[in-house]
Amino acid sequence: MSCIYLACFVASPGRDVGPPTHARHFTALEPRLPRQRLSAKRKAEKGAEGGEASCAPRRLVFGLPPGRLETSARTTKPAPEARASEEAVAFLASIEAEELAKCAFADSLTTASEGGRDLGSFSVSVEFARRARRPCLLLRARSRGAVDDCPCGTALTAYLTADLEVLEEERREYVELDGRVLDKRCHVVRRDGTTTVDHVSGVGEDVTRDSVCYSADALRGLVTDGSNFLLMRLMALRKKVPEHVTFLSFDDKLRLCRATFRQLEQKQMEVDGQTLDVFGVERILQSADESPTTWHHYFLPDGHLASRWQVGSPVTMVLLQLPSQNQQAYEKISLVWEEDIQMRSKFLDRKEELKADHASYLKAHPEIRALISDFLQFLLLKKPRDVFRFAREYFLPFTTDGGSPASPSQ
Repeated sequence: MSCIYLACFVASPGRDVGPPTHARHFTALEPRLPRQRLSAKRKAEKGAEGGEASCAPRRLVFGLPPGRLETSARTTKPAPEARASEEAVAFLASIEAEELAKCAFADSLTTASEGGRDLGSFSVSVEFARRARRPCLLLRARSRGAVDDCPCGTALTAYLTADLEVLEEERREYVELDGRVLDKRCHVVRRDGTTTVDHVSGVGEDVTRDSVCYSADALRGLVTDGSNFLLMRLMALRKKVPEHVTFLSFDDKLRLCRATFRQLEQKQMEVDGQTLDVFGVERILQSADESPTTWHHYFLPDGHLASRWQVGSPVTMVLLQLPSQNQQAYEKISLVWEEDIQMRSKFLDRKEELKADHASYLKAHPEIRALISDFLQFLLLKKPRDVFRFAREYFLPFTTDGGSPASPSQ
């Protein structure tokens, strides 16, 4: 695919640039319609002009090898207008544990075109979990499908506190076009009072990375892609959207921007053959130098998501079947363990634990290395055709009775 075609793919949603834009509408969990990317040189120049302090980036991000990343790192101070209102901060502080318990369930919607054609699926689930021995909420969201035979999808995993602060969040978006994959990843983690946001995007080996650090005070009232889902569930269950509240969120350039919510007029929707009253919530992202992006969400009385739509998009996510009262609270969601924060963390912890245990055992028994070394030298010297028989005859004298192997306990 040519660079010109990719440039059309990342154009503004207000312009009709064909099927790739439709694919981008489908993949977005939230209104992150990308604009044309600045080159690494221009990004470096911008960082130098701003005189921003360095926030040491990690060499390996999301499994990408070092040396292939164009990196820039900075500590960003929010502009005066990029501040959450006190009403928004108070709303987050007012969340009760009983309310969160009612939000722990799964939603599954179908993505459809304007003509009603099935384009894919969207799912989001919330459950209670623990991270670093700390109780928290684990939110997973995923969309997948194909538009004009272009596979595309989004995966999101977020660990949230009871007041919706982000402990860790990871998000990936991809679109396959003409055999090439446009991949975008964003990782948010909070450590020692500082939140670091890493953003990696590119096609193939042409990869660019940004890393931004924010202080805890700058992120008061922050609502990320993950906490946004939970926040709107709470509003739907309360049947009220607070007025005159302004939250914070991130735009495509990792800058803080304003996120506002407004209650929509109540309407009725037909779901699974039934006409139901639904509660509407409008979310608007207002970046400093971009046009506002608006999403409309409608919820059933029990908080389940009935539909979500980005204003101006030809794609809508709708609920086709009502959740059963006897249905289990959580639906099974297929996971790729390399992309799941919790599973990958457990894997790395277990890997390090086994490596330390094995190294300790080898250190306590130096004869193991000598025994294996002697066997390999003798094997390479003789070069037997039947290696298994040669190994049996070689180790036969080490058995207790000279004929049968020793038991593990011996």
